[in-house]
Order: sequence, then structure tokens, then C-alpha cells
Amino acid sequence: MAEAPPRRNVLVVDDETQITRVLRTTLSAQGYAVRTAGDGDEALEVMRDWTPDLVISDLSMPNMGGLELCRRIRSKSQVPIIVLSVRGEEKVKVEALDAGADDYVTKPFNMNELLARVRAGLRRASAPAVEPELVELKVGDFQINFSTRLVLVGSREVRLTPKEFELLTYMAQHPNKVLTHRTLLAAVWGGNSTEQPEYLRVFMNHLRKKVEPETASPKYILTEPWVGYRFEPGEE
Repeated sequence: MAEAPPRRNVLVVDDETQITRVLRTTLSAQGYAVRTAGDGDEALEVMRDWTPDLVISDLSMPNMGGLELCRRIRSKSQVPIIVLSVRGEEKVKVEALDAGADDYVTKPFNMNELLARVRAGLRRASAPAVEPELVELKVGDFQINFSTRLVLVGSREVRLTPKEFELLTYMAQHPNKVLTHRTLLAAVWGGNSTEQPEYLRVFMNHLRKKVEPETASPKYILTEPWVGYRFEPGEE
């Protein structure tokens, strides 16, 4: 008989006990190992001796809230983070993504949708969206090594987060082509995220700050107004 895959660890952080109880029950029934915390401080304490494969966190909590928790986690880990909040304004979503969240779900949420986001987050974390046979990609000024995740722009080494790496590698495999917002969102965040343009805007801004030279206008990642982006890697 084939060996069963290892259980994936999910940390749920929310000060509403009803939410943590429901999520613990539902996620456990789906085969996940679940631990809960009531705020950011407690979550970091849990993570001292238990490593989650994914974190689900509320934004508004006593003591340390969700935004600060995202920042603290991101300072030491690239674990996928899904943020929950009753506030659905774009400004709040952008703040959460800027703080390090990978996804955002507005309360009240559909449990099947949240479970789909969990599966997608875990899948992306373990299998970046690149062609599996590729070991290294050289295009224009860019050299990308998929095994070491080393990115060189000219002779300059660039350190990227996993999500930034996925975004760059997808564009690098489709150079000089207009990639629509929906195409990029589906490729990097999954089909459920095609109506979340703020995700793309935040991460594209971060990526530009790291790979672009210090010039007035972008050289490599060009905006196609109202459509998407085009990656121009430079001269071969």
C-alpha cells in the first residue's frame, strides 16, 4: 500500500472562539493538523515549537493584531498566510498584502471557498508555478536558477519572496508579451483570485523595487494600461 501523505499543519489565529472552534473542526475533518491562538502574541508562542505549513489569521485582535503578526512572521518565514477580516475595503486588503499576507478572505466567508484557498496556498508553497523540467532560465539581463531560487539581474543578485519569485518566473517564461491581469492572477494565485487586482498591484510594485534600475520609468516590467503587464528582459 502507498504511504499516506504527511498531515499539513494549519495555525488558526482569531480572538473569536466560535471562529476558531468551527475552523478547527472543519480543517481537522479535512485531514489537517490544527492549532489555534487568540492573538498574534499567542500565535508566535505556538510557532516557537510547532511549524505551521499555513497560517489563517484575523486582522482585528487584542494585543498583537493581524497586520503586525504578518510582519513578524515574514521577518523569519515564507509560510503562506491567509488573512480574515470583516472589512473588505481595498485599502485594508492592500495593507494586509503589504504586511506579508498571501491571500485575503472577507467575513462572513463561505467555508468551501476558504478550504479552496487553503489548498491553493499549500499547493503553491510546495510547487512554484514554473515548468518542472527547467533548472535555469536565461533571458535578456535575467538569470534565474529554479533549484537555488537565485535571481541575477546583470551581475546583481536579487532576493525575492516566494510569491515575487513565482511572478517573475512566470513573466520570464513569457517575455515581450502582454500578460493580462487575469492571466497573471490565475497563474500565481489561482483561479479564485482573478477578481483581486490589488494582489497583483502590490506584489508587482514590490518586484519592481527589487529588479528595476533606479530610473524614472520601469525598464523591465511595463504597464499596459487597463490590460496588464509586459516583461521586457533586455538585450540578449
